[in-house]
Amino acid sequence: MFRFLGIFTLVLLALFLAELTPPVQRMIVVPFTNFLASASAAIVHMVDSDVLSYGNVLQDMRSGRGISVEAGCNGVEACIMLAAAVFAYPAQLRAKMVGLLVGSVAIQLLNLVRIISLFYLAQWSTQAFEFAHLYLWQALIMLDVLVVWLVWLRWVTRRQFAAEPAGAVAVAVPA
Repeated sequence: MFRFLGIFTLVLLALFLAELTPPVQRMIVVPFTNFLASASAAIVHMVDSDVLSYGNVLQDMRSGRGISVEAGCNGVEACIMLAAAVFAYPAQLRAKMVGLLVGSVAIQLLNLVRIISLFYLAQWSTQAFEFAHLYLWQALIMLDVLVVWLVWLRWVTRRQFAAEPAGAVAVAVPA
């Protein structure tokens, strides 16, 4: 337990510090954030041709109202939390990589739903947008990270127990 918490904390701090550096912001975070706005616009454009994106902004051309996807709203921090939890758990590196890849995709898919829903809430009501943005979606994204990690944890432990020979006693071995 203490080993998990120690590794979790170290990985979390290292990744958060790395994310804040100007080179990572410039080469990864900003382009990824712009991609999320563009992907959201492409999805919305399937049913509403009056939506466009430029940079990190998603905008309705009729009303001129829009939202900007900023740091903290791009799901990067949620993926960092998942990475810290996955890498802190004693499992094979391949299983960790699968968990991180599949989990990050799941988090980002929900984040696209979040961005699109916030875009439409901003068109409808500033108060509803603020509540959903600051409270509802923050909790749902963190809950998503927890659920993704727990599903991955169940998958990893089932694989570990399935790989043991019959009659063997399971012993947790630190990675």
